Amino acid sequence: MRDAEDRVLTRARGEAEACGVSEAVMESIYRAILRASVERQHRVGIAERARRGARVLVVGSAGGMGTWFGGFLSLVGHRVDGVDPAWASQEPQSGRVADLSRVASLEPYEFILVSVPLDRTPDTLLQVLEREPRGVVVEIASIKSHLQPALRWGESRGVRTLSLHPMFGPGRSPYEPLTFVLAARGDPEAEKNLLAPLLQHPFTRIVSIPFDHHDLLMGWLLGLAHLNGMLFGAALASSGLDAEELRACASTTFTRQAATAHSVLSEDPRLYFDIQRLNPHREGVYRAARNALDRLIDLVEAGDLEGFRGLLAGARRVVRGEA
Repeated sequence: MRDAEDRVLTRARGEAEACGVSEAVMESIYRAILRASVERQHRVGIAERARRGARVLVVGSAGGMGTWFGGFLSLVGHRVDGVDPAWASQEPQSGRVADLSRVASLEPYEFILVSVPLDRTPDTLLQVLEREPRGVVVEIASIKSHLQPALRWGESRGVRTLSLHPMFGPGRSPYEPLTFVLAARGDPEAEKNLLAPLLQHPFTRIVSIPFDHHDLLMGWLLGLAHLNGMLFGAALASSGLDAEELRACASTTFTRQAATAHSVLSEDPRLYFDIQRLNPHREGVYRAARNALDRLIDLVEAGDLEGFRGLLAGARRVVRGEA
């Protein structure tokens, strides 16, 4: 599907000049058409998928990602029930309970998805595993090292577990590319095949990596990216400059960076704090950030243009994925 999409977009960009618009505008028009086409085709098949869908329990179903998964899994065709303390203050509703202990049996569920705050994930995961469900238990924590004891305990009892990480937030449309990182503890292909029925969707992409590599990778993909946004905002807050003046005089680069920082700063501080705090590889990221800043400062203060140019060239290659 992606190859066909690339061919259509390439053709669209080639016709941009004849239509009197930029390539970017033409591409955005065709992307919207392609997305609408895929969405319509997918919606047409919902009834058929529901007939062969699985029964899924989402633990933490009222949270951001729990809500997203509830909607997405229903769209895929699964029958979804939810557990969340937030339901305690709501009117009773079929398929929703406030506490896992009120779920009489886990036997009906082919998948149990754990979507709770990072610091609560080990205890919640153990509560599920102690009931030794027949279905596959899927945790979606952004950091996973602190889950090792619970996962090992579950494996010792013969409970099938998978460690998944959606690389997007709860605002993501199901009709945009959806990358899921599977932190495999066993055979990657076998785990991917076990997971595939849960996530069958035109825009789903599952990337397998070793479990022990996950948090190291996330230290850079999440930890450093979040750190950049937080540092940008915190430095500006201490500058003493007027926010309105900054916005009125903003350059293109500043505007882009401010938008990225704002998206980070608008997220749940508890989540972003735990993504930093619970990652055992954070010191390596912090050390690299300090060293990079010190190196840039040294080059500027020494008037070393060639050194500065070389540093940026190396950074550019990495950012482009060429190194």
